[in-house]
Amino acid sequence: MEFAELIKTPRVDGVVLRRPFLPTVEGTLCLTGHHLILSSRQDNTEELWLLHANIDAIEKRFVGSLGTIIVKCKDLRVIQLDIPGMEECLNIASSIEVLSTLDSVSLMYPLFYRPMFQVIEDGWKSFLPEDAFKDLESMTEEWRLSDVNKDYSVCSSYPPLVAVPKDVDDDTLRKAAAFRHGGRFPVLSYYHKKNGMVMMRSGQPLTGTNGRRCKEDEKLINATLRAGKRGYIIDTRTVSVAQQAKARGGGFESEANYPQWRRIHKAIERSSILQESLIKLVEACNDQSHSMDRWLSKLEASNWQTHVKEILTTACLAAQCIDREGASVLVHGTEGTDSTLQVTSLAQIILDPACRTIQGFQALVEREWLQAGHPFQQRCSQSAYSNSKPRCEAPVFLLFLDCVWQILRQFPCSFQFSQHFLVLLFEHTYASQFGTFMGNSASERSKLNLSQKTVSLWSWVNRPQEVERLSNPLYEANCLVIWPSVAPQSLLLWEGVFLRWKRSSRCLDEAYDEMVHIIQYNKELQNKVNNLRRQLGAGEQED
Repeated sequence: MEFAELIKTPRVDGVVLRRPFLPTVEGTLCLTGHHLILSSRQDNTEELWLLHANIDAIEKRFVGSLGTIIVKCKDLRVIQLDIPGMEECLNIASSIEVLSTLDSVSLMYPLFYRPMFQVIEDGWKSFLPEDAFKDLESMTEEWRLSDVNKDYSVCSSYPPLVAVPKDVDDDTLRKAAAFRHGGRFPVLSYYHKKNGMVMMRSGQPLTGTNGRRCKEDEKLINATLRAGKRGYIIDTRTVSVAQQAKARGGGFESEANYPQWRRIHKAIERSSILQESLIKLVEACNDQSHSMDRWLSKLEASNWQTHVKEILTTACLAAQCIDREGASVLVHGTEGTDSTLQVTSLAQIILDPACRTIQGFQALVEREWLQAGHPFQQRCSQSAYSNSKPRCEAPVFLLFLDCVWQILRQFPCSFQFSQHFLVLLFEHTYASQFGTFMGNSASERSKLNLSQKTVSLWSWVNRPQEVERLSNPLYEANCLVIWPSVAPQSLLLWEGVFLRWKRSSRCLDEAYDEMVHIIQYNKELQNKVNNLRRQLGAGEQED
């Protein structure tokens, strides 16, 4: 299929672009295979380049011969295009609807994109499992890197290499995989250097209604325990949901078969509920009624902050078991690709200061989300405005980023990156010129040969000028465990995402940037004073 066949009207002059709180721009609208472009001859006006993949929904309106298209984006912005001529407007709208919903991977923009910047570091090679394992080897000899999944036959959503206990052979892993949902047998997620405790993750056990057991699975997770120690299994489902899973062949670990493990159930909602919550939240944020009571009521009804609280609470529990109880942890829900990854990655943010650096956070996303099999393409194919019936879409990763922002806000000096980094990741998961978030697993990305055919987002992020832009000037390395508050008054709406296209949010961003500049200036001034004092002190000693 040629893109030209899908574009009925490639160019229209005299189109007016309207955006909230920004000047109106008149110019020429062009449609290409991947972009909607509006350029103007007016002075000091930027061109609009909008990826079709970023368009979630459109609305058409007509007044006489003038047509209007409301474009609602996956990054939550809303723009208006006033197009002269009804036929032109209908053609443009029709083309946008088709181009923004193309399912064919071979037509996706990252496969066509050629970088305009020099690629100094190949992001596809930046965070390999082999390199991460070298760090683990320097701390302990109790683990090994297994290639049991080298051809993705044991588990289609796992990477080719996984860290497992040294005393467990590959045959045991294969049998344990057959007992876990999607073949997701327990693998190492995190090693706590302070006390040697570990965090594992997996899919649910397939116990079924008959209480099936698997000796190899029991051996595998017991191999992570130290002599005389007990562990915790954190199930991200309620007891009733876990019980219901038995009827569908799933289930949970029985205390009789796993006597050294204590099971704790938490209540993190499934993906369909989260998508509804996002839609309600964005609807509340766009409410023009100007009634504070109404707005707060709609915000509360969305339950978004409740989900943030539940996820953070569970992550704190996992971190507490490891750091304060001195116990190893296994985390799973049903599939092990959504709430499980939210908990394991947030627990590492709490426990490991390396994850709070720009490079460390990239490694965390790569290890705990991309390599761990979070289905990005399924989850992020629609955002909050789509009129299509949700299939597998859910803001799982966005909720994780929101939780990270909550911690960053409570510990503003403990993170090397600013919220701009988190917003950038949110944007690129939904629409990107980079191949990093394409596909649903390492297996799919390997089959598509994305490391050869596309550019990695990390190649862009790790350029010196971009690192500087994303850096937090307040950062001071903090090697301690940080414990976020999950009290309702401590958890705020993430304005940097949900209200960033509103004037109030823009003003807040400007005020924050101004505050950061002042603090940075004071730091520089203090450093100069300290250097001067040292020089004067040295001079007095010489006298």
